[in-house]
Formats: sequence, structure tokens, C-alpha cells
Amino acid sequence: MASPRTITIVALSFALGLFFVFMGTIKLTPRLSKDAYDEMKRAYKSYAKALPGLKKIGISSVLLRKIIGSLEVGCGVVLTLVPGRPKDVANFLLLLVMLAVLFFHQLVGDPLKRYAHALVFGILLTCRLLIARQSDDRPEREDSREEQHINDQEKNKLLTDDSHLLLYTLTVKLRTPDPSVLYITVDNRTFGN
Repeated sequence: MASPRTITIVALSFALGLFFVFMGTIKLTPRLSKDAYDEMKRAYKSYAKALPGLKKIGISSVLLRKIIGSLEVGCGVVLTLVPGRPKDVANFLLLLVMLAVLFFHQLVGDPLKRYAHALVFGILLTCRLLIARQSDDRPEREDSREEQHINDQEKNKLLTDDSHLLLYTLTVKLRTPDPSVLYITVDNRTFGN
């Protein structure tokens, strides 16, 4: 059965991917909603006016809208369908796009209700990326914790000899054809199984 972390990553990837495919498509074509498409055209014209530097480097409002829309569609498809590391790259690119969109909304002075979706989906993208990265790092930490626990146990073995308590630090790593046979000699005494 899949772990809760895996289920969370898959669910977030699928939902975010579909959302960004939808939003990117609205920016690129009026087929889904003519009103939403017209609203996007108007919004990107105001962004281009607020950033005159874009016009100087040859980026018009139409080109800006198409670049962001294409990035959203492409990264949304990757988040929805492609397994592995490309999802993390798409997640990161979409997070950068959301930061740019938040910047544009702040630049033109839009009220919070106009860019709340970008804020929420930016937070969701951040959460998805953090959960995905955490699951990659976790097994290494568990392995090192397990090794540390074994090392601590080996270092603290107590051997008793009549009335004397002796502390020895033993680290035994033995690979033999018959692992059930192990003999250790300490002070001319042999201990074994």
C-alpha cells in the first residue's frame, strides 16, 4: 500500500496540474471561456503598461500572456502525467510563475480578491515541493539513525567476570559463510555461539 506521503504528492500533483492546464488554456485561447480570455487580455495589457522595461526588450502584453500561458499548460501536463523528477522541475517553474503573477498584481494595485488564487496555489505548490523533497531525504536519515543506534549498542556492551565489571568497546562486522558461528576472544577467554 502507498504511504500517506506518496498519496499526498500524487493528489497534489494531479489537482495542481489540471488547474494549471485549465488556467494556461484560458490565457491562450477563448475556446473555454470568451469572457475569461478577454479578462486575461485586459489584465496582461495593464501588466505590460506597468512594466515599461518589458516593451524595451521586445515583450508585448500578448507575448507575456502567451509565455505564461504556455508555461502553465506545459508544466501542468508534466505535473499531471509525467512521473519522477520532472514534476519537481515543473513545480518549481510554476512557483516562479506564481511569484511573477503576484508581483504583477501588486504592481498594478489589484485588490486581494483578484490575486488570492495565485497566493493559494503558490502555497500549494510550495507544500507539494517540500513534501516531495522531504520524502527523498528521509530514508537516508532513518538509515543513519539506525546505524547510530547499532553503534551505540555495540559500544556499550558489558562483559562481567565474577566480581569485576569490565566495559569493552567492540565493533564486530563479520561476514562468513556460516553467520551462526561467531567466536570472540577477550583476555584469553573465548565467547561464542
